[in-house]
Amino acid sequence: MSASTLVDCGNGVRLERALVCTLTDGTTLISDHYYPAGSGPWPTLLMRQPYGRDIASTVVYAHPVWFARHGFHVVIQDVRGRGSSSGSFYPFRHEASDGDETIAWLRNHPACNGRIGMYGFSYQGATQLLAAMEQPEGLQCIAPHMTAADLYHGWFYHHGALRLSSTLGWGIQMLREDARRLGLRDASDKLEAAWGNIRTQATHVPYAHHPAISDPALPSYIRDWLSHREPGEYWQAQDISAKIDRIKIPALHITGWFDTYLDGSIAAYLALRNHAGSEFARQNQYLLAGPWIHIPWGDRVGDANLGEAANFNTDELLLRWFDHWLKDSSSFTAEPRIRHFALGPNEWRTADDWPSEAAFPLYLHSQGNANSRKGDGTLTLRPPTDAEPRDVFIYDPEVPVTAPGGTQSLSGPFDQSTPEMGNNLLVYTSAPATRDIAVFGHPRIKLHAATSAPHADFTAKLTRVTPTGRAEFLCIGVARSAFLFHDSAYAADQVHTWDFTLEPISFVLAPGECLRLEIASSAFPLYDRNPSTETPPQHADNWTWARSTQQILHTAIHPSAIFLPVKGEVAW
Repeated sequence: MSASTLVDCGNGVRLERALVCTLTDGTTLISDHYYPAGSGPWPTLLMRQPYGRDIASTVVYAHPVWFARHGFHVVIQDVRGRGSSSGSFYPFRHEASDGDETIAWLRNHPACNGRIGMYGFSYQGATQLLAAMEQPEGLQCIAPHMTAADLYHGWFYHHGALRLSSTLGWGIQMLREDARRLGLRDASDKLEAAWGNIRTQATHVPYAHHPAISDPALPSYIRDWLSHREPGEYWQAQDISAKIDRIKIPALHITGWFDTYLDGSIAAYLALRNHAGSEFARQNQYLLAGPWIHIPWGDRVGDANLGEAANFNTDELLLRWFDHWLKDSSSFTAEPRIRHFALGPNEWRTADDWPSEAAFPLYLHSQGNANSRKGDGTLTLRPPTDAEPRDVFIYDPEVPVTAPGGTQSLSGPFDQSTPEMGNNLLVYTSAPATRDIAVFGHPRIKLHAATSAPHADFTAKLTRVTPTGRAEFLCIGVARSAFLFHDSAYAADQVHTWDFTLEPISFVLAPGECLRLEIASSAFPLYDRNPSTETPPQHADNWTWARSTQQILHTAIHPSAIFLPVKGEVAW
């Protein structure tokens, strides 16, 4: 580094901009380097990202200058085809080899002492997992946050249903820079117009023909995500989870109960905890699960104030993590394996292991009119002993039940008491709890159901009902018949068992509060609509949508139930 090219950042920290790493295929990757006070060398923190290296994920992290002040050489790199780096961007495709080569280059940088860690959230989390899979010499720990190892299940699809709002929104965000780099002015104008009102773009039908993504001169990745609707060769080519045993280093995972990639983050933690390539790595996986959305991480989530405890200092946690593994400080030795935020009391709790299964059942009951929260649906500890009447509702893809955050699919513990007034969903409510009931892990639903359509979805949503009547969203799950019954016969008007997990959660039901389960056939635009016809969902519109009649059974022979991962005794 030349003193004449360094920018003074105060406290002895200096910035060197636009260093070039030339890969073996000739691609040049550009990075900014932040040097601590003194002469070094130092341990290195690397973030590889596609959003502009000057931003450096400071939407959730301290600025790189802060980490440099604490004795780290910090490197923020534009990935291939983004920012100042050359090449073509196709999400995830090149990050394993490019990350591996970048780390080999950094090991020879005069500021690096040979000990390297990586950090970052979302896409920046995936770049870490992909690089770690290559086992680059010098990479000693990672901190992947709000990301996924299994991209099909954890990022794009949930039990066969596309995470529509996030997939289309993120894809449009990424394509904007591609259009500018390619000089496609007309495509750029359409993308910028869509980005200016991104929350409404999922309403365009058919969504695969959205004008902002349809220009054949644009990269094909969004079109590829939408057309590869099942696990297969396309997803396997970029699936970290299938090669998880190649990762042999410690990882600090951070996620949020209301984050888009929550299920993906938990699955990545569990995959590494159980199947990392060494006992050392398996024993050094840590998880922090907060009450957060994707951005920002703090005490205001949706329309709720979750208290000061939610303002957890993740930067200080990261600093202790890297001090421990890159400076031998032992500063992480006393950290619990899992730290999770319990909604309700809004406090942090700890666990040694993730709950293995949801084993505590609450059974669905009604006299055949569980439609809306005005209906007669209940949840009890008692299984059905006779043939209770079926509950029936109509699914209309033209007027779908909306996502927990409404038509804009906002994230957070929003009050669901108003949408629960609709007759196009079923509502089952427990009696008030008589003591604290702690739930932590993946709830699981087992529905016995019949539909009039050859293709169907069911969604299951949990809410916590306070004595004031607020029905606070907790978690949701969805399953699509084409996915759930892929290897078995599925037919209209026949009873099938829908058994699937909801996204994970930690909450405490306090005395006087009730647990509520909603059953519907959509949560739009969080998930794409099932057209109920043979038309693929990405190509469907109101010309090819069909209404369907859904029936839920709760009898002695078909005891539908929600299974909860409960810790301790249960009292209703």
